[in-house]
Parts: sequence; C-alpha cells; structure tokens
Amino acid sequence: MRPADAGKQPMDIALREKLCRKSVAAIQHAYCPYSRFSVGAAVLTVDDRIFCGANVENASYGLTICAERVAAVAAVNAGHLRFQAVAVTSPGGHSPCGACRQFLAEFDDQTVILLIDSDRPDVVRETTLDDLLPDRFTSDDLP
Repeated sequence: MRPADAGKQPMDIALREKLCRKSVAAIQHAYCPYSRFSVGAAVLTVDDRIFCGANVENASYGLTICAERVAAVAAVNAGHLRFQAVAVTSPGGHSPCGACRQFLAEFDDQTVILLIDSDRPDVVRETTLDDLLPDRFTSDDLP
C-alpha cells in the first residue's frame, strides 16, 4: 500500500459539482437492456480533465463493461494516468464493484469516490478508493 499523498489538496467545490453533474448526465447513455440498472461515471484527472462513461451490457454477461471502467479507459486513452476523483451515479448510489475498484486502484489508490443516487442527485456520499479496497493487489505482489 502506498501512503496517502501528503500534499493532496481538497477538491474545488465547483469542480466537484461539475464532476457530479457529468456523472448524472452520463447515466442517460447506459445500455442495460438485461439488468435495467443504469450507471453513469465521471473521472476527474489530476489536471482537472473530466471523462465520462456509462455501463454497456452484453447478452454474454461477462462481457459487460461497467461505467467506471468506460470512463477510466477514456481518460487513459487520452493520455491521463492519474485520477483525483471518480463520481458514480446509480439507483441507490451504490459503490463500484470489486473489479472496478481494483481497476481504478491501478491509477491512484487515493482517489476520492463520490457516490450519487440517481433518484436524489443532490445527495452525494464521499469515500476513498483506499477505504473501499484496503488490501488491493498491486504490482508489488507480482513475482
């Protein structure tokens, strides 16, 4: 585990609100004909760029791609490898699945996670990736 970044500054409130709005808007693009469980996500990079994604299901359930990974891959494909926050919008404001937690930890295990209930988008729960996945697998675990 990596220690928390001592120099990390709190996120600007206007930027936080924009990130949450983008996540709420992204849910409209979810393709979920099987579960009917729409999820939207927005990733905020360390240089304040925002990348969005929505879940994309497949009849072969194992091929479904979560919104958090869609957004993270969009950021990585644009050359951004460090994230300061991820906003996730879903019915009930659920946290990312284990696969998404591990995937996001690859880029910054201190990432702030904002959880938004799509039915009450003004209510945002905040946690960190480190709190959600305390004993993650890292490159240090490789032989």
